Amino acid sequence: MLALTLEEFMVELNDGAIKNVGPNNKAVTAKMFDVESAEAREFGDKRVKLVFEDEDDNEIQISLFPEDVQKIVDDIDALEDESAIFD
Repeated sequence: MLALTLEEFMVELNDGAIKNVGPNNKAVTAKMFDVESAEAREFGDKRVKLVFEDEDDNEIQISLFPEDVQKIVDDIDALEDESAIFD
């Protein structure tokens, strides 16, 4: 399941083209639940791309620098040591 929260979001749809309407103060929060597949792969010369897909073929791609990926790996390692989630 993919849930999107759009704030201050207004676009114009005209003949199949989407155009921004109003100021550039838009924000979005994306949440994906029930992920069916997840993978990490190289993205360009300096980044790692994380790709998540759910059962409905919704996909989220996130590009991170290696140091940001390492922070996530450290967080997961800490969860493995301290939380019952991985038991």
